[in-house]
Amino acid sequence: MKQLIDYDVTSVVMGGGAGSRLFPLTRERAKPAVPLGGKFRLIDVPISNCLNSGLMRIYILTQFNSTPLHRHISGSYHFDRFSRGFVEILAAQQSPRHTAVASWYQGTADAVRKNLERFREAGGKDVLILSGDQIYRMDFQEILATHRGRGGTPHADVTIGAVLVSREKARSLGVLRVDHEGSVEAFVEKPGSSDELYKGLEASPALLSEFGMDAGDGPWYLGNMGIYVFDRQILEAALDSEAADFGKEVLPSLLGKVKVRAHLFRGYWEDIGTIRTFHRANLELAREDAQFDFYIEKKPIYTRARLLPASRLQDVRVKTSLICDGCLVREASIDNSLIGLRSVIGKGCLIRSTYVMGGDWYETDEDRARNRREGKPNIGIGDGCIIENAIIDKDARVGRGVKIINREGHENYTDSHVVIRDGIAVVPRSGFVPDGYEI
Repeated sequence: MKQLIDYDVTSVVMGGGAGSRLFPLTRERAKPAVPLGGKFRLIDVPISNCLNSGLMRIYILTQFNSTPLHRHISGSYHFDRFSRGFVEILAAQQSPRHTAVASWYQGTADAVRKNLERFREAGGKDVLILSGDQIYRMDFQEILATHRGRGGTPHADVTIGAVLVSREKARSLGVLRVDHEGSVEAFVEKPGSSDELYKGLEASPALLSEFGMDAGDGPWYLGNMGIYVFDRQILEAALDSEAADFGKEVLPSLLGKVKVRAHLFRGYWEDIGTIRTFHRANLELAREDAQFDFYIEKKPIYTRARLLPASRLQDVRVKTSLICDGCLVREASIDNSLIGLRSVIGKGCLIRSTYVMGGDWYETDEDRARNRREGKPNIGIGDGCIIENAIIDKDARVGRGVKIINREGHENYTDSHVVIRDGIAVVPRSGFVPDGYEI
């Protein structure tokens, strides 16, 4: 059945801050613009969830390293003249009210506050607020149904998307305690290592039963997904303050004053917080039992259309991997890896547990001749390389006979060619690794 369009909702996707924990992937791009799955961007996930849920009015709030994100959005999402839908970027800007330093977004709540006038102009009763750097599939009509009241429950003023998580994962999330009707009784933002803050927040036996979870594997907690539905008037009243962040300030301040409800989400959800989680989430996409499924015909993940040829593989051994369009791979072995658009991988390479993001363009014969004169490798991975447990960012140049295998088990390390974070070796975007380099 075709999804009905809901024009009574304005969707707002947060374009991300500095994303320091994903450095160096965020050195030149906003976190939501980081490539996902070889041919997508992280921002494509929340936008596609909106479109697949019949929500066609979408604002993207951007500020940090935003040019690649703007370029991707403008090249990907277009509506015809008969549609009232849009995907529009709202970048931080100066105005008569917000000048100089005050024009920059100070947090999630501040970013929304500075654009309230635009949301009023868009109309609609409800505002759906989303993060731009998470991987999940959600029919937002379900959280809207929870918000609007169903099964005899009253309409909520604020609804928070929540997922059951372990204590370790809860340390970097907001944690909720709810009553038997799903109303939020307590909220603690990012308890961290303080065990005192967890007291009384454990998920109840009834809630665990609803999720089919065993209490013996716990304790379990209800984590804040960073997905919120606000009645627009309630949102405007809540932001009539100096509060900068939803999790730290706005949501706790609303408890006991307005009706705050949790919407329980039971699917796969990954918050991309570190290089390790990003690396793992991407490699898992190649597994037959991948928890995030790109292969749902009626609910596609949208992205920029590209006119690329099929990949050309010559005598290549591939095991549990994904290879995207336009790749040129010759006599290589690829195992448990993700090979992105326009990747060029030379003869005799071993690529294992690695995300190769590929390139934005193909080099010409003239380009390669200039590279030889300048003594630098071509874009891609040269002959005879061994690369394991790594991320090769876009347009990187890896020379011949390079070995990136982190022999010494560094957790964090940096030199002029490679950055290691969380034990994962990263060759930065447009990076250069000379012939024979080893680590």
